[in-house]
Amino acid sequence: MKKITQKVYQYTTIFEPDEKSGGFTVTIPALPGCISEGDNFEKALNNIKEAAILYLEVIRERKNVIPQERGVIIAPLEVEVQV
Repeated sequence: MKKITQKVYQYTTIFEPDEKSGGFTVTIPALPGCISEGDNFEKALNNIKEAAILYLEVIRERKNVIPQERGVIIAPLEVEVQV
């Protein structure tokens, strides 16, 4: 009998409000091209999780290395611009 194992990966997600629709666009920087959206935060979160699962399944099927996030730093940045 073949044993099924799972590994849990954790990624930083970026939720950007969509002014027109009122929902969110979501990306995962460690998974280039993995993007989704939702009408509200909860839907966007569920959709990006599903997108990430599909993204990682394709990587696994192609026998590529699954990307792991390595020490992301998120910090505010102030920029002065002459007006």
